Amino acid sequence: MRKKSFKNLDEQIRILKSKGMIITDEEYTKDVLLRENYFFLNGYRHVFYVSDKERRYIKGTTFEELYSLFLFDRKLRNILFRYLLVAENNFKSVLSYLFSRKYGYDQNEYLKPSNFTSNPEEKGHVADVIRKMKRQIIFNGKKHTATEHYIKNYGYIPLWVLVKVLSFGLTADMFSVLKEEDRKEISTYYRVSPNNLDNYFVVLSIYRNLCAHEDIVFDYKTQRCINDTIYHDLLKIKKDKDGYVKGKNDILAVLIVLKQILVEEDFLEMMDNLSKIINDLKSKIKIISFQKIIDRMGLPENWEKLKDMKVVVANEK
Repeated sequence: MRKKSFKNLDEQIRILKSKGMIITDEEYTKDVLLRENYFFLNGYRHVFYVSDKERRYIKGTTFEELYSLFLFDRKLRNILFRYLLVAENNFKSVLSYLFSRKYGYDQNEYLKPSNFTSNPEEKGHVADVIRKMKRQIIFNGKKHTATEHYIKNYGYIPLWVLVKVLSFGLTADMFSVLKEEDRKEISTYYRVSPNNLDNYFVVLSIYRNLCAHEDIVFDYKTQRCINDTIYHDLLKIKKDKDGYVKGKNDILAVLIVLKQILVEEDFLEMMDNLSKIINDLKSKIKIISFQKIIDRMGLPENWEKLKDMKVVVANEK
């Protein structure tokens, strides 16, 4: 197996130059490479390559321009993460309230298999979700103030407290194996169908984890897609033989979901913040078409019109 050897800062700069990058200030570049990590910065190189096959930078590409995209993605992560946490907390609150109202507050009661779907095909899935939730009680119950308080004083952890230590993904997984009437009740709050809400929260949880772990976000595509919505039509998203070419598993998809999930004040605030960083990046990108970056994000030119659209009830097509 071929091994990658350690490269010092001078060698890293030589590699960048050998691929056609312009470096005007080597000391500044070394400082950035040391602080930010050559490997992570290199994750943005493809946007500036002549082609993936040739793997050389477009003539005139500067280190500053690549670094601008890197910093933009960091700002994008920070903005999305903030509002994804709001959406996550809201979902956990709604689910735990409605579920606890019906099945009680003691985990020995609300985690009974009979409280979940009776679909034989989901029997193993239900058991797995319950097992994971019980494991969180055992391993994390005494690590958080609220959960420790309930265990110490009452001997149980209500679901509305337990969700604090459940991951977004596990909470979404729990929702997927609830009884259909319970799934519908929760989905009604968000004005969408249960199946669409399944997809919504899977996609959001993936992006939430990307943001939390400082992964590249701006052009990430999830394997899971959200269903077609009225917003795709209103934004006049183009179609190919497979359907809409944008807004299914990209940044636009995240914005469409958050349009449906967040309260209007939060959504508008998020959109304003995104507009600011996108316009700021636009002023710094010179060597490539800015539209190339917007396209990789899955955003149409009129993406900001989402702000003015009304949230639609049962908007799936």
